[in-house]
Amino acid sequence: MIREVKKTFRSPASPAPAALAIKVRTLAPSMSRSVGQVAQVLVGDPAGCAVLTVTALARLAGTSEATVVRTARILGYSGYRDLRVALSVLAAQQESGQAPAVTSDIGVDDPIADVVAKLARDEQQTLAETAACVDTRQLAAASTARRIAVYGIGASCLVGQDLAQKLLRIGLVAHAHTDPHLAVTNAVLLRQGDVAIAITDSGSTEDVIEPLRAAFERGATTVAITGNPVGPVARYADHLLTTTTTRESELRPAAMSSRTGQLLLIDCLFVGIAQRTYTTAAPALAASYEALAHGHVPNPRQPPHD
Repeated sequence: MIREVKKTFRSPASPAPAALAIKVRTLAPSMSRSVGQVAQVLVGDPAGCAVLTVTALARLAGTSEATVVRTARILGYSGYRDLRVALSVLAAQQESGQAPAVTSDIGVDDPIADVVAKLARDEQQTLAETAACVDTRQLAAASTARRIAVYGIGASCLVGQDLAQKLLRIGLVAHAHTDPHLAVTNAVLLRQGDVAIAITDSGSTEDVIEPLRAAFERGATTVAITGNPVGPVARYADHLLTTTTTRESELRPAAMSSRTGQLLLIDCLFVGIAQRTYTTAAPALAASYEALAHGHVPNPRQPPHD
C-alpha cells in the first residue's frame, strides 16, 4: 500500500539551545525572506528576543506573528514559548563565554601547519555541532533493520559505502548503490522491515531522492542523512538525521565539510544497529576479525591437512 507523502517537516524534539544558531545557518538557504528575517533577529540578539512577546518580535523583524510562530517550528520548537526558553539559555551561555568559535577560511598562501590546524578545528566544530543538532530519538528509531540499502552520489556515495561495509561485517545484508538506475531497481523490491538510507547534503539530489521515494512508497523504513532537513528528501523520510557544515571556500568545498558530519552519523547508526543485534553481530564481527588477521577465510568444509 502506498503511503501518503509527508507535506511538512516536523521535528519531534526541540534542539538544544546551543544548536539554535547552527540550525539557522543550516536552514538559511531554504528559508523564505520573512522567516529568514526573524531567524537573523533571533541569532543576532538572543537575550533581547527572549524577553519579547510574539507581537513585539514580529514588529522588530518587520513581519507577522504567524511568521514568528512558523519560524519557531521550522527551527524545531513546538512553539514560540519553547523558543523563548532556548533563547534565554543561549544568551546565558554566550555571556559565560560558551559560544562556539567561528571557523576560519583557508587561504591559498597559508602555511601547511596553519592548514592542518584550521582543518582540525573546523572538523571538531562540525562534529560538535552535528552532535548538538542530532535528534537522538530519530537516531534510535532508525537503528532497526533487516535488509539495508544505502543511496548516495559523489562524496555521499563514499560515506554510504563505508556504512554498508560496516554492516556487512556484523552479518547484515547491506548494499551501497552508486548507479541511479540500479538504486531504483533495488528500491522497488524493498518491503516493510527493510531500511533505505539516503545521504544527500543538499537534500535535493534527484538521483538519491528517487530511490528513497520508491522505497517509501513500498513500505520500507526510510532514513535521510542531510544538511537540509526541509529539502525535498524530507518528504520521503520516516527519520531525518541532520548534519552541519563549516563555511565553504575555494579550497574547502561542501564535499569536504559535509563528509565529517555524515561520517559521525553513520558511525552512530552502525553502533545503534550493532547494539540491537548484538547476539548475532558480535560473533559475526569476531569471525571477520579472525579471517582478516589470518589473511584467509576459513573453510569449515575443507578437511584438515595431515
